[in-house]
Amino acid sequence: MKKVLITGASSGIGKEIALVLSKNYNVFLTGRRKLNQDNYYPCDLTNINNINDLMDNVKQYFNSNIDILINCAGSYIYKPIEDMNQKEIDYLINLNFKSAYILSSLVISDMKKNLFGRIVNIGSISASVGEGNAALYSATKGALASLTKALALEVAQYNITVNQINPGWVNTPLADNSLNNEDKQEVIDVTPQRRFIEPVEVAKLCEYLISNDAKGLTGQNINLCAGLSIGC
Repeated sequence: MKKVLITGASSGIGKEIALVLSKNYNVFLTGRRKLNQDNYYPCDLTNINNINDLMDNVKQYFNSNIDILINCAGSYIYKPIEDMNQKEIDYLINLNFKSAYILSSLVISDMKKNLFGRIVNIGSISASVGEGNAALYSATKGALASLTKALALEVAQYNITVNQINPGWVNTPLADNSLNNEDKQEVIDVTPQRRFIEPVEVAKLCEYLISNDAKGLTGQNINLCAGLSIGC
């Protein structure tokens, strides 16, 4: 059974990915919340020392290295660029981009040796279309999209695929905390399918991308956004 590490797995999209993949994969989870289960390690991924501790726990749990990495951890700040402070800037860059970069760098050597690997990055539609008052969030997800393409090219000959899913607005606690009822209705009004994406849709696409059926799909940024990226 393939071994999977899923970040941001304590809530929202990451939690749903964990639920779906746990049916056919051996999963290890991490997130900011504290959960009482053997295959979970609470971790603040904005700190490089914590990432090293996480990987030590993953290797101890599996007694080996992982086959599949799902970089789902991320955060969102809606604020004009001139109002962002240095703490917020560092936080978003470290969590949304740097942690995924570092984790990928830590797992790729073993994937090369095994001639197998799957990396799926969970980005955002904001990586494709931009979002006013979320310039840094868009930039970090855009950087992740560029990493996805470049890394996919770097490791393609080793049977390693790297892809990114860019969800639109997803029906999660993050959306609930970011939007009031009026804002939610505005999102629905400008989305061609007139709905939010459900977390299970992201999870099922993730499941496909790590499967053998998708072995020829790499370096791709897939917009799962109910049509938001094509206009309204």
